[in-house]
Amino acid sequence: MKLEGVRVLDLSQFLPGPHFTMMMADHGAEVIRIEPPSGEPTREFGARQAGAAVWFRNTHRGKRSVVLDLKRPEGVSAFLKLAATADVIVEAFRPGVVDRLGVGYDAVRAVHPGVVYVSIAAFGQTGPMAKRPAHDLSIQAETGIVSLNRAPDGQPALPGMPAADMASSLMAMNGVLMALLRRAQTGQGDYIDISMQDSLVSWLVNVVGPVFAEDRELVLSTERGFGGNAFYNLYRCADGRHLSLGGSEVKFAANLLNALGRPDLIDLCKLPPGPGQDPVKAFLRDTFAGQPLAHWEAFLQPLDVCWAPVRTLHEALASPQVQARGMRRQAEQEGFGGGSVTELGIPIRYRQEPGRIHTEIPRLGQHTFEVLQAVGLTNSQITQASGLTEDTP
Repeated sequence: MKLEGVRVLDLSQFLPGPHFTMMMADHGAEVIRIEPPSGEPTREFGARQAGAAVWFRNTHRGKRSVVLDLKRPEGVSAFLKLAATADVIVEAFRPGVVDRLGVGYDAVRAVHPGVVYVSIAAFGQTGPMAKRPAHDLSIQAETGIVSLNRAPDGQPALPGMPAADMASSLMAMNGVLMALLRRAQTGQGDYIDISMQDSLVSWLVNVVGPVFAEDRELVLSTERGFGGNAFYNLYRCADGRHLSLGGSEVKFAANLLNALGRPDLIDLCKLPPGPGQDPVKAFLRDTFAGQPLAHWEAFLQPLDVCWAPVRTLHEALASPQVQARGMRRQAEQEGFGGGSVTELGIPIRYRQEPGRIHTEIPRLGQHTFEVLQAVGLTNSQITQASGLTEDTP
């Protein structure tokens, strides 16, 4: 697999770091999760299947767990010994914490100059807000994303997806892979500063036009992606279900309006998003409201139009397309008591050396003695560094 031979130490928690290091594990990297004695918090979050939290399973499969107490000097010493063998180190504490603990980039670089070290923080390592605590919702609010999500009453709505977490996960993985590629050419490691806010800001490409070009706030009802375009919109059907039209190109508008017997409305779809398209929206709103969703699915199926039913998450994850692509898979769990489990699949699909899911997830500290003995620590030193004993289950 593509990342065989790459060793990753992951100090991060929750979602951004664990998600991207799991993707590395899916493609062959050896990922060692460094957990505090209390364990990764998501071990206990949310719904459980086969004895483990579903969230934890889908961020920690294929990893090994080593417990280290970094508040003890013995824990720090053990970490640095292990860091000398690592290619990549990931952390997501607030800025300054790893340096105070003695496991920051400079400390690691002193024992391993070629290491690729990535820090993921809410606002990055610099700037006036760098040390402010924040999780995904606060980042989305601070970045303007929440203001773009409006409930029917016009008030800001809670976002349904952790976009800041996932954006920073992907940016961190991109940064690490580029740094590893460069290291292969030069032998030099690097330090990568990933900001959740920076990552999310970089995703605003299709909505910043009015801000940059006209120095104004968005008027959502007139913007293409927020209801101003008739063919980029949601419509309620007779049974209360909803349908999305998701392609505003005139060719798609013409295909549907011709099929519905209203070619006279096609020219209005050439107008900019906003009031000029209101007659088209009114026609589509009334038309779709006249029949249930199943009727419209059958009607639209043969047409060359961008459309989709608004599915529930339960429906979506059972769809034939998701199943065909292997993005929802059933498997027998390796270790951890066994049992059948449902997992998310691998989104990066190589023809050569495809990724492989290891369904085993680690028990807290399961690999502590094995991993630390391999770098020369005695059982006594491991006990002092981790607080575990050899008979810890």
